[in-house]
Amino acid sequence: MSPTDPRGDDADERVVPAPLMPDPANGPADGAPVPLADPGMSPGAPTTTAIGPALTDVPVYALDALQAPPADAEAAPRDGRGALAVIALILGLAACWLARDLLVPIMLAMMLALLANPLVSRLHKLWIPRWIGSLLVVVGGLALGVWLASLLVAPATDWIKQAPTELRQVAPKFRALTRQVEQANKAAASIAKAAGAPVANASTADMDKPRPPNLWSMIAGAPRVLASIGAVVLLSYFFLVYGQDLQRHAIARMDGNQRKQLTIEIMRTIEADLSRYVLTISFINAMLGLLLTGGLVWMGLDWSDALLWGTLAALLNFVPYVGPLTGVLLLGLVGLVTFGKPSQMVMPPALYLGLHMLESQAITPVILGRRMALSPLVMLLWLMLWGFLWGIPGLLLAVPMLASLKIVAERVERWQGWAKVIE
Repeated sequence: MSPTDPRGDDADERVVPAPLMPDPANGPADGAPVPLADPGMSPGAPTTTAIGPALTDVPVYALDALQAPPADAEAAPRDGRGALAVIALILGLAACWLARDLLVPIMLAMMLALLANPLVSRLHKLWIPRWIGSLLVVVGGLALGVWLASLLVAPATDWIKQAPTELRQVAPKFRALTRQVEQANKAAASIAKAAGAPVANASTADMDKPRPPNLWSMIAGAPRVLASIGAVVLLSYFFLVYGQDLQRHAIARMDGNQRKQLTIEIMRTIEADLSRYVLTISFINAMLGLLLTGGLVWMGLDWSDALLWGTLAALLNFVPYVGPLTGVLLLGLVGLVTFGKPSQMVMPPALYLGLHMLESQAITPVILGRRMALSPLVMLLWLMLWGFLWGIPGLLLAVPMLASLKIVAERVERWQGWAKVIE
């Protein structure tokens, strides 16, 4: 120790000044050290000294500002995920449009296999091997379709050949109604000619006349149609035979029992609900077609023509909104071509419209209830989307796909809001 040390010669260690204790009345002074003592320590034990102002002197809002993350830190990832979702949706729709020749047969086969699977399962319970039951169902459905097509080919061909001639015969029936329109067109043409605007000549008018369909183009496209039908039939058979094993192996590779049980529940619900929905709608539409066929025969149409339009109306009734509207227009054309009196012309479309209103407003809601209830606006937008992407097959597949999407959204917690939107 230094001789000048005022503590004396016997001081052999450095003495730490005692911490300043806070005054109970006035609290700690600014800048005074605050002792931090453990409640479990014994009296007289050394305490740890904190240098600086007490923590209680810091305002609460300052602590919240230090601990809370900035708002942009949470908003940025959400905006990024939303942009990625939109980009993924656009790319997926573009892929569906580009690969429509491949995806449409696959989706049709999956839908037919989904509908036929309950029947194949019942045959399997009767000790019939699955591949034999699937073969019986597919061959039976194909034979029924070929038999029905053989009944409709002859009247459909006659209507296609006679359509231009029949349309020309309809023109005199509307001559009295369109006379005023023609006079207005002539007046407009004279005004346009006086103003120096070009007037359509006779050759342009002839180009706008209806022409018979090109039968050669239809024959040239027949192999492609037959190949698509063959692909749908073959894929339906293989989906029926090996579809369950494929599902079982795919579910076995998932992680977590909860996810596996949820996937199994969704698949079973889709199969049960869609099978019930499509089979019920098929039966209702078949009855509607038979009633319409009987009504057309009673009005005076030949039974083959009546069967053609009844079958076409039943098929169009599978497509909500668009199908019935097309059926009313077609049957209105049938009334114009077949009958001469205005009261008789409106009878075929009026009959179909009345049957459709009875089916859609009374029979189908009572049988199906609200289990398959879908928003009319969402359904119409969905039909427009898939009709644009895939054409007529897209219109037929739109409702089952939307119903499947609703079933999945109802059982996935993050998607339940979308299920309310669809409903």
